[in-house]
Amino acid sequence: MANASTLVRAARKSRRLTQDQLAERTRIDQAAVSRSERGRDAEFSTVDRLLAGTGHRLYSAPTRRDDAATVAAEIRQRLRDGDKDRALRALIQLSDNLVAERGLVRGVLGLAEPETTADPVWDAALAAVVAWRLREEGLPTPDWVDAPSRFVRESRGLEVDAADPLPPDSEVPEEFAKRGVLVWRDTFASV
Repeated sequence: MANASTLVRAARKSRRLTQDQLAERTRIDQAAVSRSERGRDAEFSTVDRLLAGTGHRLYSAPTRRDDAATVAAEIRQRLRDGDKDRALRALIQLSDNLVAERGLVRGVLGLAEPETTADPVWDAALAAVVAWRLREEGLPTPDWVDAPSRFVRESRGLEVDAADPLPPDSEVPEEFAKRGVLVWRDTFASV
């Protein structure tokens, strides 16, 4: 589930702001910004001010499913821990979350730009999942999915298991292929 720290940090990073710059914009002490981003409980009014300082606003959506920004934070942590298998499971769960919703609610789950996972191919994969699942519903995609940082120069796989062969182009979903991420289409098939 999304928490305030993930939302505030992702919003700040998406606007390329430092904590000091956000503190200055919101007239909130930089240390309080840092505490909010580290998961310390912050009052709603503080979270609202911090998000407003980035040009974002908190909305309620009729879903309990995690959005792309929340999943990106989980993937970043899994990659940091060296657990690519669980990172892939989180990416698959994002796909499932998007497929489970319809219309605007699906779009909301992909709207906020996620912070980087610290691995360009995983950043591209996140964008690919969101673009794929929103476009299949005929929804517009947020600008972040087509940002240059969401494409890799040389195509490669997610390298979860060295024994896994790379898929042929015909088995790679278009949004992944376009971003240089070689992943089997059936990886995201519901079972």
